[in-house]
Amino acid sequence: MQLQDLDLSETYSYADYYSWTFDERVELINGKIFNMGSSPGTLHQLLSGFISCSLANYIEGRSIEVFTAPFDVRLPKLSIDDSDVFTVLQPDICVVCDANKIDERGCIGAPDIVVEILIKGNNSKDLKNKFEAYEAAGVKEYWIIFPYSKSFLKCVLLKGQYKLSRLQTFGDEVTTTILPGFTMGLDELFEIEIPG
Repeated sequence: MQLQDLDLSETYSYADYYSWTFDERVELINGKIFNMGSSPGTLHQLLSGFISCSLANYIEGRSIEVFTAPFDVRLPKLSIDDSDVFTVLQPDICVVCDANKIDERGCIGAPDIVVEILIKGNNSKDLKNKFEAYEAAGVKEYWIIFPYSKSFLKCVLLKGQYKLSRLQTFGDEVTTTILPGFTMGLDELFEIEIPG
């Protein structure tokens, strides 16, 4: 089966998603298919590596896990049954503090922190569709990295809605109440460039 064989106007579940064998990487948001497009570029991967290493260094010895894409995050609304899950995302990075949410196929339920690095072509999906999906699912913090403007936005869930931080950039440090004592300097992050 190919992605082009599917009716993109239909609603699909994780049971459908898990059965697909085509090469394209896709996500489901409220049962609708979103093609993830081409593989992330070099700058995206360098930034993702830096952030995931910063998080991994912090969690060493703690009962917290950090995962990088491709890693399925299933966001159920009523039931965790595969045929009842209609949102399946692959965030660039996610932090899961509850080991009970992790199984052999990924994460079932909201991670504590999700990180998305915006690349050309996926901005509207990450800024609107994923924002709404993460907010509705109860993801406590959604970090959005804008590599080309060298800025960082943290969305913190308060009473079921995201409150946005000020846009951060050089000279700022990322902190989070979810990981007490964690800091990540944005100077180091945004000084990363493609070698050569």
